Amino acid sequence: MCDVDYSQWADYIEEIFKANNVKPVLVLDLGCGTGSFCTEMVKRGYDMIGVDLSLDMLSIASAKAQENGFNILYINQDMTEFELYGTVDAVVCLMDSINYITKKRDLRKLFKHVENYLNPGGLFIFDINSCYKIENVLADNVFYSVDDEITYIWENRYDKQKKLCTFDLTFFVREGDFYKRYDEIHYERAYSVNELKILIEDSNMEVISIYDGLSFLEPHKKSERIFFVCKKPAR
Repeated sequence: MCDVDYSQWADYIEEIFKANNVKPVLVLDLGCGTGSFCTEMVKRGYDMIGVDLSLDMLSIASAKAQENGFNILYINQDMTEFELYGTVDAVVCLMDSINYITKKRDLRKLFKHVENYLNPGGLFIFDINSCYKIENVLADNVFYSVDDEITYIWENRYDKQKKLCTFDLTFFVREGDFYKRYDEIHYERAYSVNELKILIEDSNMEVISIYDGLSFLEPHKKSERIFFVCKKPAR
């Protein structure tokens, strides 16, 4: 994630808030990872809650918050089954975290939980790696990076029938005079815009805008990242 400009992402999310005339105070970040986005939003005056399944990532996130004197609530939960003590004004789920939910039934559960914990009139904003990106950019491709501290090899395989992309990641991390090898396997599923619209609407929310990544333009057939802005109807 070293190439991600979290300030730019926060700017974009704030522009979405402004465009929809909402002023959230408490924001939930699902799949918050190491807390970089939460940290950026706290700097801008928001109260943040972060949810993630990885204890290792949350440990880093908590350390960041403590170093900066920020009061951020981090919760170790599966985002498809998260529970809060109360409701929030807005929910975000960024960096293609939605694609990591590979079963529709689990994605449906996530959307229903979001609707349950979102205040009426609140926004739910998420992004996806598009079908085009997964099938034409990531699928059956190899990426790598070599430097003195960390080297990685990233090999992908795509199952067109299941719409599932498997990422085989091998890291070589410098530890003193030696390098330690780490292996990980990640999975992302390709979801069409229409599939997601149906799941959102089934969860009693409405899709109010769909944008090409980090812009306010309509997606096109070669859009690689697509943002959804959803709303829980005011009662």
